[in-house]
Amino acid sequence: MDFKSLITFQMIVKYGSFNRAAQEMNYAQSTVTMQMQKLESELGVSLLERGKEVTLTEAGRLFYDQSLEIVKRLERLQTSLADMKLGEAGHVRIGSTEPTASYRLPQVLKKFMSEYPNIRVSIEISSTPVLSDKILKGDIDFSVSTSPGIGSEFYFEPLLQEEFVVLMPEDHPLAEKESVMPEDLAGNRLLITASTCPYRRKLEIVMQEKGNIPLDTMEVGSMTALKFYVENGLGIALVPKLLVENEPKGTTFRTIEGSLISMTFGLLCKESAYPLPSAGKTLYAYLKRELSGAASG
Repeated sequence: MDFKSLITFQMIVKYGSFNRAAQEMNYAQSTVTMQMQKLESELGVSLLERGKEVTLTEAGRLFYDQSLEIVKRLERLQTSLADMKLGEAGHVRIGSTEPTASYRLPQVLKKFMSEYPNIRVSIEISSTPVLSDKILKGDIDFSVSTSPGIGSEFYFEPLLQEEFVVLMPEDHPLAEKESVMPEDLAGNRLLITASTCPYRRKLEIVMQEKGNIPLDTMEVGSMTALKFYVENGLGIALVPKLLVENEPKGTTFRTIEGSLISMTFGLLCKESAYPLPSAGKTLYAYLKRELSGAASG
């Protein structure tokens, strides 16, 4: 049983004539006759009573009622497959690090899903090392994150520079400075993210370059949570400026001098998977356009 035969059968029922159905479908009448003979042979029942007027048999009435829904489903399936081929339907699994996951993606994805309602998006929020591993395993298609480092397995496309600042209580001694040097962090409890965070690793390297300056640290596993710990007087923190555009009550921030000023974020995928296919390619291009140059400053 094929799709064309079902359509032909429904056209014969609609017009009550093999000849009229053939004309409407631009078929030779012999083609319509052959399709119906094949369909009835496959089903093992007679669907049509041939005569001056073509009418349905009892089996034909049952089959006609059921075939209407079958054809509708097949047409929807054809449309979905065509949309998928055009990159306008499908399921895309992406990863993102903070603060982009909470502060940038919701608004961007709202616009994207409004424009592409047939594309379903799943989001995994984690650190760059975790997301990199998931990309290699095929658990996600690509991520919005920092680069995992030099390696031929990945393709990384830079999009923006994330500016970082020092967030502190407004009565903190460092608040008297216009800007903060890395060595000014010594002697203050510094709230830091997990050891797998690329920015923490960069901080540690810089402090080593400054003469292995010792730090009093407290680890907080979430980048977006840091500002609330500062707000409650637990220490100072290096955070993306994006997080403090609306400063938490009782806090202030200062820029930091030197190489700690920013981190590069972009789109990360498997080298072998770039460019991404179908819906993944559509979302990748959309995020690239919307996020490029969207620095927090």
